Amino acid sequence: MQNKLDRLNFDNRFINLLPADNETANHRRQVEQACYSEVLPTAVSSPQLVAYAHEVAALFDLSAVDCQSEDFTQIFSGNMLAKGMQPYAMCYGGHQFGHWAGQLGDGRAINLGEVLNQKGERWAMQLKGAGPTPYSRTADGLAVLRSSVREFLCSEAMYHLGVPTTRALSLITTGEQVMRDMFYDGNPEWEKGAVVCRVAPSFIRFGSFEIHAARNNVALLQELVDYTIRIDFSHLGEPSKEVYLAWFEEVCVKTAEMIVHWQRVGFVHGVMNTDNMSILGLTIDYGPYGWLENYDPDWTPNTTDKEQRRYRFGNQPQIAGWI
Repeated sequence: MQNKLDRLNFDNRFINLLPADNETANHRRQVEQACYSEVLPTAVSSPQLVAYAHEVAALFDLSAVDCQSEDFTQIFSGNMLAKGMQPYAMCYGGHQFGHWAGQLGDGRAINLGEVLNQKGERWAMQLKGAGPTPYSRTADGLAVLRSSVREFLCSEAMYHLGVPTTRALSLITTGEQVMRDMFYDGNPEWEKGAVVCRVAPSFIRFGSFEIHAARNNVALLQELVDYTIRIDFSHLGEPSKEVYLAWFEEVCVKTAEMIVHWQRVGFVHGVMNTDNMSILGLTIDYGPYGWLENYDPDWTPNTTDKEQRRYRFGNQPQIAGWI
């Protein structure tokens, strides 16, 4: 039986134009010579739709009836795939708190594909909390309702504050229990599991390029750069030395503009590692974020950064420049 979302027009250029991981088994590993690994979301027992953003649904030409359907809940909880979906996790590395961390990748995010809407816009769909991937390392790949609510609400709030950001389509509880140590004090507890569907033109990060540079894989690095320019910066023209320089300049400008907006609204990201920095200058990966109450340039919401305060409010422009 055809589900109601099969009319979505998936383009999926990322996986069609870039090299895949040769291994298809879903186990933790170092992934070489590839930009992504194919992986399916983990099925859940009892998904329930908590909320959806009608403005984001409109980007996919989805109606309220579509979003309130059982098919929608099953698909965006990871239990079912719509026609054209080709799930995968991205390979990338990153500098974390100023130090090279090696391969990181989508440890609890699974991309469903890229959709072309009726306006010709390309939007990538990504499930956060949909289970383990080859990049999960020692983690379970899951998310809890507490953090998922924060991501869903903040994505849309930031958009309406005029801040460049990823968007959120849906928030769905899974019916599963997930163990988390909320305060990092050695007292983990069971919490409700949830999945958020995140949306952006692209989820490519600074770390997507760093991993290939660190491995001295110049050919794959250039392949990814050329792809990014042709798909997301096509106005610059075909890749060339001059276009590479113009692209780098535009990435710098977009990042600076994003930081200006953060400072304008008193937003503190909390984890400005290079695996959390979008090549499009979008706010991405809402983790231990927060907003200033009183003006305090030394404030950070990230308790794991409370000693060095590397990612404190007043240091965000310098960190973006360091990146």
